[in-house]
Amino acid sequence: MTTTANTTAGSLSLPAQILRVATGVALLTVSAKVQVPFWPVPMTLQVAALMMIAATYGFRLGTATMIGYLMAGAAGLPVFAGTPEKGIGLAYMLGTSGGYLVGFLVATAIVGYAADKLPKLALWPAMFAGLAAIYAFGLAWLAQFAPEGKLLAWGFTPFIAGDLVKITLAAVVVLGAPAALIAKIRGTATDA
Repeated sequence: MTTTANTTAGSLSLPAQILRVATGVALLTVSAKVQVPFWPVPMTLQVAALMMIAATYGFRLGTATMIGYLMAGAAGLPVFAGTPEKGIGLAYMLGTSGGYLVGFLVATAIVGYAADKLPKLALWPAMFAGLAAIYAFGLAWLAQFAPEGKLLAWGFTPFIAGDLVKITLAAVVVLGAPAALIAKIRGTATDA
C-alpha cells in the first residue's frame, strides 16, 4: 500500500511530527558517531540510518528530519561524523564532507518519495539511487580538495563496499518490518 506525501505527516499532530523529527536527528547523530570496524576503513552507520529514516518517514518527515540534522550541524552542534575533532558548524559543512551532506538530503528525498509513491519493493532500488546521489554530490564537492588522481581513492573506493552493505541492511529491515509498524511510525495508522 502506498500513501501520499501529504497524508504521511498530515495526520500527525505538530508535537508528534516534532518528536519524530527530533528522534530522527538523534538517530542520525548517534549513527554518525558509531564506528564499525570495516576494511579498508572504519565506517559509521549513518547511511543505513538515513535510508531507514527516509523509507519509514516518507518524503515530508524524512526531508524535515534531514534538514533538522543539517541545521543542527550548521548551528555548531557536534552531530556529524568526526565532530568536534574535525571542526563544527559551517566550517565543517564547507569542508571535504560538504557535498556528501547535500547528497544526504537528496538521497532522503529520493527514498522518501519512493516510500510515499511507489510499491514497497521499489525501496531497495531507490536506496541505490539515493546512494548514487550521495556519491555524485560528495565527489563533485570533494574534487576541489583532492589532489589530481586521488578523488576516488579519497571519496569512493574505501567507502562503497560498506555503503552497499548498509543500504542492503536498511532495505532488509524496512522491507521486513510489519506494515502496521511503518504506518504507526509515519502517522498513517488509524490509532496514530
